[in-house]
Amino acid sequence: MHARSALFDLYGDHLRARGDQAPVAVLVRALAPLDITAPAVRTAISRMVRQGWLQPTRLASGRGYRLTPRAGQRLTDAATRIYRTRATTWGGAWDLLVVDPVSNRPARERVRSGLGFLGYAQLSDSTWISPFVSPEVETLLATELADFSRFKAGDDDPRVRAGQAWDLHALGLAYAAWHEDATKLVHDPASVLGGVEFTSRYEQAFAVRSHLVHEWRKFLFTDPGLPAELLPDDWPGHAAGRFFAQEASRLLPAASLFVDQCLQISHEKGESR
Repeated sequence: MHARSALFDLYGDHLRARGDQAPVAVLVRALAPLDITAPAVRTAISRMVRQGWLQPTRLASGRGYRLTPRAGQRLTDAATRIYRTRATTWGGAWDLLVVDPVSNRPARERVRSGLGFLGYAQLSDSTWISPFVSPEVETLLATELADFSRFKAGDDDPRVRAGQAWDLHALGLAYAAWHEDATKLVHDPASVLGGVEFTSRYEQAFAVRSHLVHEWRKFLFTDPGLPAELLPDDWPGHAAGRFFAQEASRLLPAASLFVDQCLQISHEKGESR
């Protein structure tokens, strides 16, 4: 697990409910059960500051970092897709984007990966489609100086269109594989997490849940949360989604207690100075 991804998960899953901020020492301590070193955490923090996701802040217990408004919006939107809390009913209209060519190659790649993360599939060099409207599209394309037009588009056979836009066969296999791996992780953590030794069951719950969320979050890049109307009746993602929701909820209290312990230790050290 990369430190940057783990930091996004830590802020999104735990620190959003705790003021959107934390001391560096807490970030380092919280990611230690994921076998992420302190230098890796600090390098990732610096990169996220440069990219506009984190900003420095002074806390009672020392130097820390808080989410930027942009990061807060990104994590709020991502959470609705990760935990499938967005309305699942679909009005039948696609959000269709026609993006003007971007000459700068790095910017073009950022547009491509950014739209993919926001749930859009590429139909052609310039055309992107999603069953849902993302509030981040305008910010993303404005940042990259990419002009675009936006339309609502209907479809005579939306299931055919979904099959053209997304590789549903490969996506279904990925959900089935995730479900198998996640079941093993939950029931036999040691076989998946290797030789990591945990100091408490709370630390282990945090590590297991973090890995569960981390792997599940990868579907944000391949599945916009397609509504049931567009999916096969025996869609493997349904069973995988139920398992994720069940286990993420079951592990949350113990994982949250571990984060609270990290914050409390840091607070006590700050008071003792």
